[in-house]
Amino acid sequence: MKTSFIRAALAVAALGVAGTAHAESHGFMPENPECIAPANPGGGWDFTCRQVGKSLQDIGLIDKTMQVVNLAGGGGGVAYAEVVNKRNDSNDLIVAASTATATRLAQGAYPGNTMDQVRWLASVGADYGVIAVAADSEITTLPQLLDAIKTDPGSISVAGGSAVGGWDHLKVLIAANAYGIEDVRSVKYIAFDGGGEAVTQLLAGSVQAFTGDISEAKGFVDSGDIKVIAVLSPERLGGEFADFPTAREQGVEAIGANWRGFYAPGGMSDEAYDAWVAAIGTLYASDEWKAIMETNGLAPLDLQGAEFEQFVAESVAQIESISREIGIIK
Repeated sequence: MKTSFIRAALAVAALGVAGTAHAESHGFMPENPECIAPANPGGGWDFTCRQVGKSLQDIGLIDKTMQVVNLAGGGGGVAYAEVVNKRNDSNDLIVAASTATATRLAQGAYPGNTMDQVRWLASVGADYGVIAVAADSEITTLPQLLDAIKTDPGSISVAGGSAVGGWDHLKVLIAANAYGIEDVRSVKYIAFDGGGEAVTQLLAGSVQAFTGDISEAKGFVDSGDIKVIAVLSPERLGGEFADFPTAREQGVEAIGANWRGFYAPGGMSDEAYDAWVAAIGTLYASDEWKAIMETNGLAPLDLQGAEFEQFVAESVAQIESISREIGIIK
């Protein structure tokens, strides 16, 4: 099981970088631009909505301030159901999505909902996973943490901002599996509504480790609250992230990247859809966005429209196969 599981995990992480022609403006301009972040403030979806909304306005791609609405619950399921059932024809609405969204769809965790009920817009980068502990923790390396889990699974609780079986959970399982923990279901994972909340529990001492994305962890590292013991990237990241060790250099073959992007209501008009795709594509190609990606540790992932939709479909299929292998779905 182990090698095929890791191979599938690597396939999810092997994010191809596609160059796409960025179309010019399509005439449509949202009257009341809105972005739903399907979690509480402070996590990756919230970051995606706020940063993209601000940047779109800064470079003149939208002419009004993007309203960000936090709609937490069900690992994104509450927001998904809201869009499908109540906001299906809104042309002004976009919703932050990520590998976590694909994971929930792959596992059938949004009851009655499938990926083809919405329109997939574009990606804005990829965020490598991290495993972190409180700054004052006695644990300083990933093998130390995994040894503790191996010896006494009940002694270590790992907190993440996605539901049980979600992407944050899967990242820890990928690492545990790569380290030779035979029954990865023995890993004690506790789900919270967003990465910010998970880190708060880590700092309160109610859990021993945190699994999330580098953009979520960065602020807490800067404030001296947590220490990253592993980045799930193929090699060390650059810039201010260069000090964080990879899992791989510690002998743990674990890679996990979280793509970030947006979907739109299924009934959005073609004109509005094309305009949003073009706006996000233009933003992605801008120097402003390149600087934001660098500051926040985002890796390149440049996909729009049909290419992005195909990529999400492949993500869902791959995660479904991993989830079957570890017994999360039958």
